[in-house]
Amino acid sequence: MVIVWVTRSFLDYRVPVFIELNKLLNGNLYLVYNANYIPDRVHNKVQEALGGNAIGLKGEYKFGTDDFGDFLANKKIRIPFQPGLVKMVKSLNPDLLISDGFFQWTYAALWLRKFNKIPHIMCYERTKHTERNAQGIRIKYRKLVSKYIDIYCASGRLCGEYLEDLGINKKNITYGHMVADVSGISKKSLENSFNNSLKTYLYVGKLIERKGVNQLLEAWKVFQDKKEEHVVLQIVGDGELKNLVIDYCKKHKLNTIELLGYVDYDKMYEIYAQADIFLIPTLEDNWSLVVPEAMSNGLPILCSKYNGCWPEYVTESNGWVFDPLNRENFVNQLNQSYLCDNLNVMGEKSIDIISNHNPKNAALNIFNTIELAKKK
Repeated sequence: MVIVWVTRSFLDYRVPVFIELNKLLNGNLYLVYNANYIPDRVHNKVQEALGGNAIGLKGEYKFGTDDFGDFLANKKIRIPFQPGLVKMVKSLNPDLLISDGFFQWTYAALWLRKFNKIPHIMCYERTKHTERNAQGIRIKYRKLVSKYIDIYCASGRLCGEYLEDLGINKKNITYGHMVADVSGISKKSLENSFNNSLKTYLYVGKLIERKGVNQLLEAWKVFQDKKEEHVVLQIVGDGELKNLVIDYCKKHKLNTIELLGYVDYDKMYEIYAQADIFLIPTLEDNWSLVVPEAMSNGLPILCSKYNGCWPEYVTESNGWVFDPLNRENFVNQLNQSYLCDNLNVMGEKSIDIISNHNPKNAALNIFNTIELAKKK
């Protein structure tokens, strides 16, 4: 059975899943992607992993911009077109198609499902929150093309709830295709030494509006009062708000904040090892990959409720969930984490939870979804 996964882009974390899924399919997984768009390191990894089954296409035309990372969802529009995409996918004689999301290069899978009756699975990540500002035309489009999608594989519970809101029957929704490849960052992890007299909080991410950086600074200013000698916030990352962060810290004398700038991925295990609590105040994320990275390094998680991965990754046993847009709630949860005296136990629970979210299990969930689609 030949499976063709058509996707415009992906990053390193997907490659181990492709490898495991290809094993389950006895080498019959083909990947068609945009070789111009993904980073060279990822292109090289997937070529090495899948050989000739990884087909990178070039020469895409697009209308709009690719710069989605620094903006809230649905603020910009991009319409991509890859010459020869449908023809290439069809030439592989697929028995089943997999796509990522309603748009991007999914138009090829939708076309072949409609005119060639080839079963189609969509892997999806969006949530009610990320799509709260979706224009009416986007919603109408999604509902219109849903008849050409046989099964949806949702990233998690919040994603599944959004699909149901679109009118998708829950019987046609499976879960568990998302995973972070933490093997390279956790295998070198040092043993965390939780310090009751000084708690180190860690933020890793871009310094942009969408990541809740402004809300983080405002809440931290209140939180550090009377705790100045007992807390520190390390910020790893760079971005357009860097100077704003620097100026804010100077103006409000936030001496407990340390700006570490960009840190190479291979060195991040050292940063995680120094931290006591991982903090992510994002205002909008489908599935933050830094959360499983931190969990794999034995850290409790203080997570924004606007992060699509929290129901799967963050529970009362290993962290706290807060609303970054509600400063009182944000500060209260910071205080709760500060008063916690069993961070080591919570960190161990993080490791236990994340151990089940691995490439093998993600590939198996996709494989089981394929088996389900074959029966429809």
